Amino acid sequence: MSMDKSLDVLFYPKSVAVIGASHMPEKVGNAIMRSITLKFSGKIYAVNVKGGEMAVNGKRFQVYRSIKEIPDNIDVAVIAVPAKFVPAVIDECGEKGVKSAVVISAGFKEAEKSELEEEVVRRARKWRIRLVGPNCLGVTNLENGFDCNFNPPERQARPPFGKIAFMSQSGAFGAAILDWAANHRIGMSKFISLGNMADLDESDFMKYLGDDEKTGVITGYIEGVKNGRKFLETARRGTLKKPVVILKSGRTEAGAKAAASHTGSLAGSYAIYKAAFEQTGILEAKSMRQLFNYAKALAVQKPAKGDRVAIVTNGGGAGVMMSDGLLERGLKMTELTEETMRKFEEDVKAGRLPRHMSYRNPIDVIGDAPASRYEIAMRYALEDENVDALVVIALFQSPALGEGIVEKVGEMQKYRKPIVFVAPGGEFPEKMARRIEKSGVPVFETVEDGVDAIYALVKYGEWLRETGNYELFI
Repeated sequence: MSMDKSLDVLFYPKSVAVIGASHMPEKVGNAIMRSITLKFSGKIYAVNVKGGEMAVNGKRFQVYRSIKEIPDNIDVAVIAVPAKFVPAVIDECGEKGVKSAVVISAGFKEAEKSELEEEVVRRARKWRIRLVGPNCLGVTNLENGFDCNFNPPERQARPPFGKIAFMSQSGAFGAAILDWAANHRIGMSKFISLGNMADLDESDFMKYLGDDEKTGVITGYIEGVKNGRKFLETARRGTLKKPVVILKSGRTEAGAKAAASHTGSLAGSYAIYKAAFEQTGILEAKSMRQLFNYAKALAVQKPAKGDRVAIVTNGGGAGVMMSDGLLERGLKMTELTEETMRKFEEDVKAGRLPRHMSYRNPIDVIGDAPASRYEIAMRYALEDENVDALVVIALFQSPALGEGIVEKVGEMQKYRKPIVFVAPGGEFPEKMARRIEKSGVPVFETVEDGVDAIYALVKYGEWLRETGNYELFI
């Protein structure tokens, strides 16, 4: 079985056995059953040596004493039994013909039980079973509801289905990311808790996600990679297909030591990772928020052709802050062409634009700007050959700015240049943001978030041009 085929089975199983399923709400085996029975339409079987019956989410399950007793083929086994029993359970899965196993159980390499972990891998290889984990949170496919995450849905929300895939070496951080993405309505395709990576590692999943049609952006939290050369080769190929954004922890000496005791991974020298990211076109995020700012922009907008940015705003202060932020990140505030300046001047003379607005970059349409004024400014900026990307800032607190802006922003996508929208504030801007995002333009809450978004679109565009792949990608 090819590598990718076995991962297809992992994310799209027809039948799943939860080994260590429990009727006791505080047990991990019960939480997994609650997660998996919520939306997954495949066959689900409960396994526990005690046997009996159990009810979850209003469904009744016979509890088999062993996976071998199940009168059906099983694609994936989710294993949540004490570590010492896992090798024997893997053998039973092998005899049953299971193709993939997600080992939730902890108490292996991270607890200085490397021999036990090696034994599990040895038996899995013998039966040609691919392993996720051990010591992991589980995997979630938001497309088909296959979700064996052991944080139950009432404790940890699941995001809507979307284009961003996320893999994490930390289960707790992964859980926080899922919750945060759900809260911000950021769509995700697949989530993978990597755990100890005894078999399948970050490179295997990067390769799979690179070919996954449902994933537009690959993101990940890593402390250290398992195989440096494999990672470099996979990343270099992967970034030519789609953007890869990584949040690397263990950047300091103290952080690296903490990583070693956390998942037993060697964080290694940060300088080496930094160089590796630059050589392979990986975008490195420094925080959870930045990771999603990058990913959100890259998931819906095309990469920029260059680093020259124009700003349209109804708040002068926000325009200045955005200019500072872009310049500090090495991007350029573009100088508009004379032809564009002439267009603005003519509109001012004709009374279509106010005399006291500024049409140098940033283009300040001032506080009383209606949607029609925004439309003129956005159109002229995007028609300008010196503009590679556009930031639109709207302070929706102004009563002059009507809901017509939603449609106008959507129409601007015909220019095929990346657009990022910034709408600071509370409830009303949030409501407008959701509507604008339906047109495919990402909206951000703060100027700083908007800077991140433009930076990602410019940087990824740069990588594609450097490697001669920009035209192919677009």
